[in-house]
Amino acid sequence: MHITVEISYYPLVTNYDQPVFELVELLKQHENLSLAVGMMSTQIGGNYDVVMPVLNNCMKQLMQKYPSVFNLKIANACEVK
Repeated sequence: MHITVEISYYPLVTNYDQPVFELVELLKQHENLSLAVGMMSTQIGGNYDVVMPVLNNCMKQLMQKYPSVFNLKIANACEVK
């Protein structure tokens, strides 16, 4: 099943752009995902069984380094644009 996840990431640190950059770089390492980086959110798309472990791993890495808030929307009816 194909899914799309819209991620809004809010690192609760002064230099918040660095953790956001790290998230994007972690996601770019996975060539089997569609990726669209926007000003307010990032969208990733792919097979459910591929996307969810990647997302879990990326979030865990960042939450171990920074106080973080993630806001996710997950859909099986939308494509990454």
